[in-house]
Amino acid sequence: MSEIILTIDNKQVKAEAGMTVLEAARKAGIYIPTLCYFEKLKPYTACRICMVEIEARGRVSLDTACSRPVAPNLVVRTRSERIDKIRKMLLELMLAHAPESVPLQELAREYGADADRFEKEPSFCILCGLCVRYCDEVAKKNAVTFVDRGTRREIMFIPEIALKECWDCKECFALCPTIALQEAYLLTKALASASFSLEPEPEQ
Repeated sequence: MSEIILTIDNKQVKAEAGMTVLEAARKAGIYIPTLCYFEKLKPYTACRICMVEIEARGRVSLDTACSRPVAPNLVVRTRSERIDKIRKMLLELMLAHAPESVPLQELAREYGADADRFEKEPSFCILCGLCVRYCDEVAKKNAVTFVDRGTRREIMFIPEIALKECWDCKECFALCPTIALQEAYLLTKALASASFSLEPEPEQ
């Protein structure tokens, strides 16, 4: 592969064609926060916490580092007043849904985010899609999916698949940044079991 030279935070970085800005930064030891990224999955750009400033051909724009391909002479800034404000706002919005998430709390401290800025709507999910995507792209089980759209969107385990596949797998559990995935699965399992036990017994 051909070598590409770009600049990230005033440091010249060598990358290979086909790499993303995030991959190039990590290879060079430069930190960019992520919540919906996992190296085995296709970029999804759901959390947008990896937003960076990109300067190319004299123009500055914002883009997600996890999806932006590297290019020769690209100039990337991972921290700036603008970027920090964006990350702070995103974290405050996500904390309204998952206030107990340790990764969110750690990032909130770094960016000065106010966990109480927005009214709490504790769904305990930030819709990063890691569980859904991992189950589809890697595990090939399709036991968890998105339901509804917009503000009503949430994840749901499909009971008839989850009860067969998830207990012995659980590989997606460790990816969940809010640690809510385990609870969601266990709730689904409990409800499915309860529904089964409440079915009337066949007449003798």
